[in-house]
Amino acid sequence: MAEHPAYPVGLRLTGRHVVVLGGGQVAQRRLPALIAAGADIRLVSPGATPSVEAMADSGEITWERRPYAEGDLADAWYALIATSDTEANNAASAEAERHRVWCVRSDDADRATAWTPATGHSEGVTVAVLTTDARHRDPRHTAAIRDAVVEGLRDGTLVAPHQRTRTPGVALVGGGPGDPDLITVRGRRLLAEADVVIADRLGPRDLLAELPPHVEVIDAAKIPYGRFMAQEAINNALIEHAKQGKAVVRLKGGDPFVFGRGMEEARALAEAGIACTVVPGISSSISVPGAAGIPVTHRGVAHEFTVVSGHVAPDDERSLVDWPSLAKLTGTLVILMGVDKIGRIAETLVAHGRSPDTPVALVQEGTTAAQRRVDATLATVADTVVAQEVRPPAVIVVGEVVAVGPQGTV
Repeated sequence: MAEHPAYPVGLRLTGRHVVVLGGGQVAQRRLPALIAAGADIRLVSPGATPSVEAMADSGEITWERRPYAEGDLADAWYALIATSDTEANNAASAEAERHRVWCVRSDDADRATAWTPATGHSEGVTVAVLTTDARHRDPRHTAAIRDAVVEGLRDGTLVAPHQRTRTPGVALVGGGPGDPDLITVRGRRLLAEADVVIADRLGPRDLLAELPPHVEVIDAAKIPYGRFMAQEAINNALIEHAKQGKAVVRLKGGDPFVFGRGMEEARALAEAGIACTVVPGISSSISVPGAAGIPVTHRGVAHEFTVVSGHVAPDDERSLVDWPSLAKLTGTLVILMGVDKIGRIAETLVAHGRSPDTPVALVQEGTTAAQRRVDATLATVADTVVAQEVRPPAVIVVGEVVAVGPQGTV
């Protein structure tokens, strides 16, 4: 007889009795979803993994510490059979059949009356994938399909244009250090929903090429600002487009609140009564050194790291950085926006006690295809920047961690 495909259905198990036989790895993977569904779960098993035992200890499930016995499935709505005892599994399957209990078997899918799909979730949607062809019933295949669908839903590429949800107001999205794959899932989805994107020069530019043709992309550096400060002009542009009922994304490099003026924009939007969503991003202060093989902390080398802005020189009266105190720290110093000031920064650190032999690494255009790393010391970094023609954007790392990795030689 030809095999028919499984009939997909969603079980509403809230308050309904579910029996799980076996407390091993299969139960450990399946129990959280059954708990989340609100099922009244009884586990029957002589032993259990520590994670399953913790579920019992917390009261999420009831655990009867014994092998399967006839009658265990009599009042169940659903059963998961996952013991290592084939004879017990067969007996439990037969009982489930007699009592018309839908039954999943981890050891023999062909003898089960139900299959567990590969599932994933995105924005209130559950994706469940079942294989209809018994010859290709490979859980890795169904899991790969599930992952592809969920990723498409999360980043907005799978939903038809007329079905796209729109987040009203403005989203301040941290785009990460430059590699388009390093934006968060939420950030990418909001980009896919946007009507207007106001982008920084240091944002992940490759993402802009993926936007639908109707999306208006505005280069923040080119907003005309006349008598206004540039930041005030950007604030006004965000407010203007949002008041037109458009979904606006302010795409920023790194994280919006790490030297990104994100709070200035959030405050301006709040004063204008515009809803604002903040989506954190991966900061270049950690990710760029990591991409270049430099850990900002390392056991036995550095127990701290400090991130500072280098756009104002140490001897500038506008500087808010206590450089003498930083020079006395033994940890890692990460400097952003400091390429053109690194000579004076190095001199100040050395003058206040940091060794001139302290390793320094400059990572230019980190995480992108153009990434390059230039190594120096505090004594040589000023000349090295000129000789190697290091240009912004670059992250500067000062400290012994520079020499930890395989590339860390000066």
